[in-house]
Amino acid sequence: MNRPKTPFLFDLDGTLIDSVYQHVLAWKTSLDAEDINIPVWSIHRKIGMSGGLFTNILLRETGLDATPERLERLRRNHAAAYKELSGSVRPLPGARELLDYLTEQGNPWAIATSGRMETAGSNLAALGIDPAKVTVVTRDQVKYAKPDPDLFLTAAERLGVDIRDSLVLGDSIWDMIAAKRARGLGVGLLSGGYGEDELSKAGAFRVYADPADLLLHIDEVAARA
Repeated sequence: MNRPKTPFLFDLDGTLIDSVYQHVLAWKTSLDAEDINIPVWSIHRKIGMSGGLFTNILLRETGLDATPERLERLRRNHAAAYKELSGSVRPLPGARELLDYLTEQGNPWAIATSGRMETAGSNLAALGIDPAKVTVVTRDQVKYAKPDPDLFLTAAERLGVDIRDSLVLGDSIWDMIAAKRARGLGVGLLSGGYGEDELSKAGAFRVYADPADLLLHIDEVAARA
């Protein structure tokens, strides 16, 4: 019997790259520039969803108008602020080793991130990933980002795999909700700041500390060939 290899569809920030809190601070800088006072903890709770949805929700909560001009300024200022902080961003423990292992084992894998290439590019470079050689889906390439399923569905399609046979790996509840909507199997990582209970309640069937922990327990989630 020829048993298929398990496909892995990865989120990027907080899942493979230790960049969540830099994004939080970059959004704080962007919001402060618009005189929008949002507590840092509240910003963190929304990291991982689409940037457009993120800013719309924040503006709705503050009662401010979400004009196209304001949304574009917020996006642009976030990207600029993140670029200033990106020098401190590093791959999470075990991230490169996990991807190398999957490649060696012949498991298809892809990256699907709510970030646009303008912010994702440096993170991919830190992982040693060339988007011209690896399947990478960014916010620029889909109609809707997380918690909608488009990113993961597109990644599965480009890999030529069935989303229902795939693992969706992410660090936020938005990843797990998107996985459920896509009908993939969600695996949560604690490396983005969400708790195990939160990820499990959002749909994760297993939760690990970080990529290194996942690699250590890889036989729990990937079918053996």
